Amino acid sequence: MRPLRVLPALALAGSLLLLTGCADLGYYWQSASGHIGIMRAAKPVPEWLADPSVSAALKTKLELTQRIRNFASAELGLPDNASYKSYADLHRPAAVWNVVAAPPYSLTLKSWCFPVAGCVGYRGYYSEEAAKAEAEEQKKQDLEVAVYPVPAYSTLGWMNWAGGDPLLSTFIGYPEGELARIVFHELAHQVLYVAGDTVFNESYATAVERIGGAMWLQREAGDAARREYAQFDAQRQDFRALALNTRRALTQVYESPEAKAKDWARVDVMKQAAMADFRERYTKLKAGWSGPRQNAYDAWVARANNAAFGAQGAYDDLVPSFEKLFEREGRDWPRFYAEVRRIAALPTTEERRVALQAATGILQTQTSPEHDKTGDRGA
Repeated sequence: MRPLRVLPALALAGSLLLLTGCADLGYYWQSASGHIGIMRAAKPVPEWLADPSVSAALKTKLELTQRIRNFASAELGLPDNASYKSYADLHRPAAVWNVVAAPPYSLTLKSWCFPVAGCVGYRGYYSEEAAKAEAEEQKKQDLEVAVYPVPAYSTLGWMNWAGGDPLLSTFIGYPEGELARIVFHELAHQVLYVAGDTVFNESYATAVERIGGAMWLQREAGDAARREYAQFDAQRQDFRALALNTRRALTQVYESPEAKAKDWARVDVMKQAAMADFRERYTKLKAGWSGPRQNAYDAWVARANNAAFGAQGAYDDLVPSFEKLFEREGRDWPRFYAEVRRIAALPTTEERRVALQAATGILQTQTSPEHDKTGDRGA
């Protein structure tokens, strides 16, 4: 019956193509056909568990995901639907590759606008080659560009009628704590999504994954899993703190008197100094790390630019506010989601930031400016 589920998806894809016209016909077709390919590869988890050719290691991971899935609904108030009850082996290292772009002297991400999702600061491709080709086109517009692999994405619950979002080979091998967090993050998007406000959406979902992941490790994981995750997360938190410090330094450069005077030569000197300091501090930071992930961020650091820092900020900048909001609501998930929905319903990005500040007392510093539809040079 699985191939039959693809037919309604094809109809949906055709509708999207009609809505968007001819200008982006090729892009929307690769998006629709790419997702359909993932759906066709997915099989219910029980089928994988019953298959004698499937490795014991994969079966163990799949069984773990179903416990995580049940925990998500029972303990975190996340949707109990078809998502993450099937699995697909994609035979590639990422689900999609995202392209992000920013001006030479700004962390403001260029935006692309889509049906349903609204305007977002990235453009996703199911082919790495296609993503790199798009990156080259953006460079021709005098933009800094980054291409990064994405292990999972959410269809926001719109595809649950067709089998939901599957577990993927691109993240099934993650440490237990990280595997739980990625499921919680993607399900959080099905609870709430604000079209056109990537920072709000991703920071909210990241807060849910962090809080939920800590609960899972405390209540459900064994000592070995907790130790494995502690080392994994300690290095990540060290790196995020360094990246945040650098985003703040770059923001100061791009908002400096020199930038306002359009003295780009001086601004560039200041920018390069901030980037050199970032790489020097990273070298010192990772010298204190050990284990298999000691060099995990080397490639990111080597390619770091405004686009990369801007994209990372979308996942981090408002997280402390959402975590504080969860505490303010008595660590009660229904109350927390209700309050987030109330804030999300406000009509503008600025009003949502002000409401978050009023609710939590945390000043909303803008280290990752809102997405820009033009990608113009300057701060």
